[in-house]
Amino acid sequence: MDRKEAFFNHITEGYATKGDFITFGSAILDGETIKDAFVKVPLKTLNRHGLIAGATGTGKTKSLQVMAENLSEKGIPVLLMDIKGDLSGLAMPSPGHRKIDERHEAIGLPFEAKKFPVEVLSISEQEGVRLRATISEFGPVLLSRILDLTETQSGIVSIIFKYCDDNKLPLLDLKDFKKILQYATAEGKEEIQAEYGRISTASTGSILRKIVEIEQQGGDLFFGERSFDVKDLVRTDSEGKGIISVLRLTDIQDKPKLFSTFMLQLLAEIYSTFPEQGDSGKPELVIFIDEAHLIFDEASKALLSQIESIVKLIRSKGIGLFFVTQNPKDVPEDVLAQLGLKVQHALRAFTAKDRKAIKLAAENYPDSEYYDVDESLTQLGIGEAFVSVLNEKGIPTPLAATMMRAPMSRMDILSDKELKQLIDTSRLYYKYNETIDRESAYEILNEKIEAINKKEAVEEKKQQASKSTRRSTRKSTRMNPILKVVTSATFIRGVLGILKRVM
Repeated sequence: MDRKEAFFNHITEGYATKGDFITFGSAILDGETIKDAFVKVPLKTLNRHGLIAGATGTGKTKSLQVMAENLSEKGIPVLLMDIKGDLSGLAMPSPGHRKIDERHEAIGLPFEAKKFPVEVLSISEQEGVRLRATISEFGPVLLSRILDLTETQSGIVSIIFKYCDDNKLPLLDLKDFKKILQYATAEGKEEIQAEYGRISTASTGSILRKIVEIEQQGGDLFFGERSFDVKDLVRTDSEGKGIISVLRLTDIQDKPKLFSTFMLQLLAEIYSTFPEQGDSGKPELVIFIDEAHLIFDEASKALLSQIESIVKLIRSKGIGLFFVTQNPKDVPEDVLAQLGLKVQHALRAFTAKDRKAIKLAAENYPDSEYYDVDESLTQLGIGEAFVSVLNEKGIPTPLAATMMRAPMSRMDILSDKELKQLIDTSRLYYKYNETIDRESAYEILNEKIEAINKKEAVEEKKQQASKSTRRSTRKSTRMNPILKVVTSATFIRGVLGILKRVM
């Protein structure tokens, strides 16, 4: 048996699967694509999370697109974080190209141009179905971790939430939360202190500054009603294809705090809402987080700990998480250890630091007698990647340099007209894009403060009237000085003495 035949058997046996699967492409040996040596991932293991990494321009986004398409075809809904703005083309079929046909001929897969059901979402001012969440949904613990508060400040946030629950004050948006913080150290100070203990003005001031930081990054658009129901992410169309929800985030790159806030809240909401799925044949939902470093770069230790916990626990709900970034080192080691599927595109070595990073990246993959991973990582072409997945028993498959299949949909963005048409036909757009500002903590507290001020004004008028009455009473009873002298005993004796002598 020659080397090529042995390699073919090595790949086909290593990637054999009994259940349903998706095909990434065909394995490469010594620079040649081995036809029909398919590299596949079982649907059963897609909730074990994954990583798509590689330098700019090596094909990460197209690999993401291929995965999203194939998952949709299998009836699995997908959520994509579209930070670069180049994933909306999933809604239109590929125009095709001679090079695509050549690639698929080498792989051994027929190429068919298709479009997929797409829902456009937004958390900013961009057009799309608006994703919002209320302050109450975050809860005191998650909100404190997002704001990176101290233990004392977190305790104050818990008191605020408890006071609002006890007094039926809905916390919906940032102005509600800011108002209750101000009330706690002003008009409501005595009331809250009597029931819950003293609240420091310095601590509430620090919390307010953190709130303003979120607000300046666009948090006032994200917090509020109508709150998005995460169950609307797991829908299929009339043909049974999973709907691909594309979250437009092109204006969010310079707002990492808002992005990490949104992501953590979304994952926490999904975890608390979805039922335990156990060991099922396919995931309930797969989420792709592009430019994943934006979550981790600005995250506090508490926030990172929360993310790591959710990544570990959420797969039991049938949710798969895929982080897309330039280098595996962008993802914390504790999170990286949870990722069962890895698609590694080429890395570039321009500096000594780059070469060290490549060596570290190579250590994330199984040893292979067919590849020198360190060297091959810098030599992979566009649309080629090292792939390692978990088989149905949870064992890593053989490492395979893979010629990735081409996307079936358009590898470009939608035009403004196409995007508008897509949004206009959305079933969710009119459900979530109505701005609701019902009576909440802000309005109730304003009324309460107004009532307190009126009561204090009435009391002050009463006190002033009482003081005025006392002054007038004292004035009316005070004896005239002349009368006092005339009626004094000394004056009378003097007058009587004079009269006596005269008489």
